[in-house]
Amino acid sequence: MLKVDGLNQYYGGSHILRNVSFEAKVGEVTVVLGRNGVGKTTLLKSLMGVIGLKTGTVALDGADITQATPYERVRRGVGYVPQGREIFGRLTVEENLRMGLAIQPAGTAIPAELFELFPVLKQMLARRGGDLSGGQQQQLAIARALAAGPKLLMLDEPTEGIQPSIIKDIGRVIRMLADRKTMAIVLVEQYYDFAEQLADQYLVMERGEVVARGRGADMQADGVRQRMSI
Repeated sequence: MLKVDGLNQYYGGSHILRNVSFEAKVGEVTVVLGRNGVGKTTLLKSLMGVIGLKTGTVALDGADITQATPYERVRRGVGYVPQGREIFGRLTVEENLRMGLAIQPAGTAIPAELFELFPVLKQMLARRGGDLSGGQQQQLAIARALAAGPKLLMLDEPTEGIQPSIIKDIGRVIRMLADRKTMAIVLVEQYYDFAEQLADQYLVMERGEVVARGRGADMQADGVRQRMSI
């Protein structure tokens, strides 16, 4: 579904991404691991088109989207849950979800499936997003990204600052979505145990480059936890 080839990105004179290449397949969770500052968030922002690439190509479902705007990427099937959630705090839960339907015709109903995945949101439709707990806001951010029916879902550290019970719920939803074989999922994460539980394949980044990769089932044998702690 997603093919990334030779991505390079710079901030000023700093080389942030260094020849990053990988593929994310439908029905799989591709986990990107690494400590703070290695370029994980920059990678997702580049894939979303929030920041332009210096070199490299990005293809979605066989089509080159390297020069596409973020809005065009959403239309083509990219869903993005940014770090920090970035919901609209003054809008209600319902209004936030409708923002996820912006590419759909006016009057399109909010998919009922979103409330099956995250039942708490149905109970809070009229509540302002800023009044939700951190975990509830994270569920809202994921539901908003899912509203348009993406082919590719990218999540940037969805466990950050979230209570354990909701982390478990989010993990369950991610696994369920992958197992449906309708989308590819790219998960950026620092929480090793959560990543290992979900990973079908993994990438480890250091100093802007991929230094290790493999199947999720091999993470323990490959010493990925030790790499994360160095």
